[in-house]
Amino acid sequence: MNLSHAYGVPPSPEAAARILLRALDLGVTHFDTAALYGFGANEELVGRTLAPLRSRFTLASKCGAQGVKSESGVRRVIDGRPATLEQTCEDSLRRLQTETIDLYYLHRWDKTVPIEDSIGALERLVRAGKIRAIGLSEVSATTLRRAHSVHPIAAVQSEYSLCTRNPEIAVIEACRSIGATFVAFSPLARGFLAGALRDVSTLEAKDIRRTMPRFEAAANAANLGLLDEYARVARAAHASMAQLALAWVLARGEHVVAIPGTTCEAHLEENLGAATVELQPDLIARLDGLINPRTVLGERYNSATQAEVDTENF
Repeated sequence: MNLSHAYGVPPSPEAAARILLRALDLGVTHFDTAALYGFGANEELVGRTLAPLRSRFTLASKCGAQGVKSESGVRRVIDGRPATLEQTCEDSLRRLQTETIDLYYLHRWDKTVPIEDSIGALERLVRAGKIRAIGLSEVSATTLRRAHSVHPIAAVQSEYSLCTRNPEIAVIEACRSIGATFVAFSPLARGFLAGALRDVSTLEAKDIRRTMPRFEAAANAANLGLLDEYARVARAAHASMAQLALAWVLARGEHVVAIPGTTCEAHLEENLGAATVELQPDLIARLDGLINPRTVLGERYNSATQAEVDTENF
């Protein structure tokens, strides 16, 4: 996502392609995109850059949230109707320059459509060989189980980090119980846990963090007070702050993986170094006591965005 929209001005297509290829060369085997990211531009980037190397990685994309053209431009729409999902898949296959998407998520559950109907459409895509596995994003454990009763759900993707613990209420355990992978997006708390973002007034005008209560000036200033002790824990773990955040996510269970995004090759290499960080139980306990729902100020989404998701809330 970072390579096409959401966090200010994205890199040039050439720079973005270099990052994707560098990731592949460094051993990354899971690339995650969506029809929504850049309103198709990100899938085009992935297809243009990685299609010749398609056998070397698992490709994940998403449907159910996409851009729709209107008189005022392109607007974001959540639409889980079966016909829409089937058409979105055809469009994604074309942009990705592939015959099959390995993991296809319902990006958002359209609450006007029974989840069983949306999953039924994705099941038909599996039978047609256009996708190999079905995933869900930002859903509750209850919705996950309803979907799983129609067709096995291979993965659930939701925001998860030290700062955002909602999946701990029920979804991580629900994934374990049905044999699904839990995929943590924004494992660095949208850059906060990397430690470099101190002044939120410097964010680009279109940066999505400007709409998030947690990044409002007062909340961010309060949360910054957590980072000094957090940095001390990182030093004790012989890790950077970003690596510590990723190592913490990876320690939550064998079925939990992280998908950090970046626009910078140096950060890509730093992130991958988290795979070698081993956190001792005492350090995990220090982290859990330091950064948790009681100590982090501000909601992750504003009310309008929160209404679009189906996750449990503290």
